[in-house]
Amino acid sequence: MKATNQHKWTFPNRFRARVFGWRASKLACKRLKEAVSEIKKVAKADPIIGAEGTILLMEKLWPALEHVDSSSGALGTAVNKALNDLLPILINAPADRKTRDIWLDRLWQAKEEDGVDYLSLLGDRWGEVCGSKETASTWADKLITIVRHVWADSHLGNYFHGTTACLSCLLTSGRYQELLDLLKLSRLKYWDYRRYGVDALIALDRKSEALEYAEASRDEYSPNSEIDRICEDILLSAGRYEEAYHRYGLTAHTGVSYLSRFRAISKRYPMKDKAEILNDLIVSTPGEEGKWFATAKELGLYDLALKLASENPCDPKTLNRAARDNIQKNSEFALGAALASLKWLATGWGYEITSQDVLNAYNLALQAAENLGITILVQNEVQKIINADRSQGKFVQNVLAAHMRLKEKTL
Repeated sequence: MKATNQHKWTFPNRFRARVFGWRASKLACKRLKEAVSEIKKVAKADPIIGAEGTILLMEKLWPALEHVDSSSGALGTAVNKALNDLLPILINAPADRKTRDIWLDRLWQAKEEDGVDYLSLLGDRWGEVCGSKETASTWADKLITIVRHVWADSHLGNYFHGTTACLSCLLTSGRYQELLDLLKLSRLKYWDYRRYGVDALIALDRKSEALEYAEASRDEYSPNSEIDRICEDILLSAGRYEEAYHRYGLTAHTGVSYLSRFRAISKRYPMKDKAEILNDLIVSTPGEEGKWFATAKELGLYDLALKLASENPCDPKTLNRAARDNIQKNSEFALGAALASLKWLATGWGYEITSQDVLNAYNLALQAAENLGITILVQNEVQKIINADRSQGKFVQNVLAAHMRLKEKTL
């Protein structure tokens, strides 16, 4: 078996102790991304060397990042992404028991020296990292006494960095009832701990109890969408599709956009009518109805899309793109989108709006009107919007006035 020093890594030199200064968060995030790419590339050719690289990076994280200002959260997010990308390499590496034990000792040392718990995700999956039920059980025996002692202490502030590692090991080794009994000692309904109890109950095929246990884990600090997803999974695995949809389907899924959220839900429930899902989402998000415009457009529900955009604040840039893309194939919809864009621009709505956004909406409205043969009617409607301009400094009015003066000079 190859040793770490037989492979020449690039990233270690970039993760020397205290190499990053207080304002180096952006650079550290970049270096993390580069290190992950290097390790993943090597792991494809040799999983063992890839796992060794993963361990080496984890050992160097805290010493290198110790003095970086992480208050923005960007660095913590980058570290978590790196660990999520690399942990499967470590878990799935075909290492023998002796090698795995050496790895675990090195990783535990790194975890103990970690000043801000950058390696918390490693602890969360420690049982899997152990590589076998037997090794996981051995580690559970090492850690369980400490966890019991900490939870028995009357000081609620006591903390042991290996708690989730212990719970993970009990779960991986199949010691489900022992895990549940241990969780009873905790005085806090802390989701990061209780989620292992949910998994234990599912493994014991006690799904109804798992659902109740998850619901009982909620408090003001719990990640409700994550709990919703797990509860949804439990109901779906039991074939209770309607109940899963109505109780958790609309809240369990998030995305970078409202459209991606809709797609996630419709993929999860292919038996449900997509228009019904969209309507349920609109009803469930009062005050945010305009943000479902793009989803309605995507489904070809143009009347609904225009109703949402005309009655509720909607991003002008999104409306302009919709108008542009439909200017020839659906001029009526393009006109409605462009006029809605002007309307919301005139109320001061939108993020990082420029004069070009105003001109785009105006020109698209006139082009669609020309296609429909109603230019004068639309010009009058646009004038009403301009006259009612309430944007800061009458921005829309000024942009269009300057545009018209320039146009007159060129005629």
